[in-house]
Amino acid sequence: MHARSALFDLYGDHLRARGARAPVAALVRLLAPLGVHPPAVRTAVSRMVRQGWLEPIRIDGLPGYALTARARRRLDDAAARIYRTETGSDGSGEWDRTWHLSILREVPNARRREQLASQFAFLGWAPLSDAAWVGLRNDTEVDQILGVEGIAADRFRAPIEDDAVEFARRVWKLDELGASYDSWLNEAKALADSAGPDVTDEQAFAVRSNLVHEWRKFLFLDPGLPAELLPADWAGTRAAEFFDFHANRLGHAAGRFVDNCLTVH
Repeated sequence: MHARSALFDLYGDHLRARGARAPVAALVRLLAPLGVHPPAVRTAVSRMVRQGWLEPIRIDGLPGYALTARARRRLDDAAARIYRTETGSDGSGEWDRTWHLSILREVPNARRREQLASQFAFLGWAPLSDAAWVGLRNDTEVDQILGVEGIAADRFRAPIEDDAVEFARRVWKLDELGASYDSWLNEAKALADSAGPDVTDEQAFAVRSNLVHEWRKFLFLDPGLPAELLPADWAGTRAAEFFDFHANRLGHAAGRFVDNCLTVH
């Protein structure tokens, strides 16, 4: 697990609900069970500060880091998708039964296309061509991303047609996504089995963190399609039920470990 990803998971899954901040020493203690060494933690923290995700603060006279407003919004939206709560920070939730299109006015070079692909995928948008993207919601963050990249685009809405299910299956590659869910479920079962009834708080934290870390990757793969657009017996539903059960099962013990690490000086 990379230090930067582990920090995002830690802040989003635990620290966001505990003031969204932590001393550096606590971050080091919390990432140790995940195999992340202190130098890697400090390097990742510095990088996240430069990228605008964290800001340096003092906590009881000790150096620490807090989430920026931008990071809190991103992690709130991510949590809404990870745990499938009703809405994200922008109030989005119910599908308005239209396709949202973003047509770039010029085709960016390969490097910028790759950057856009990663950022758009996180928001659940799929490419129709090198200069056209489709999504389910009118995400204001799409405009922000394009603004940062300096790319002009036209935005449109289009009503769904009778072939909406087939269109979604093809554009979002649901056959491949379903196979990825099945593969994740096989690996997750082995990981969950390693945290039996006698699991310690630290072990529960480590196993749960790995479950969340692997599950979070689907934020870049799964657009969160409404049920009417998904295949019957959707593999993502089975995987989500398994994740929810074990995330809840290990949640209290993992939370105790986090609290202990935050209170030790």
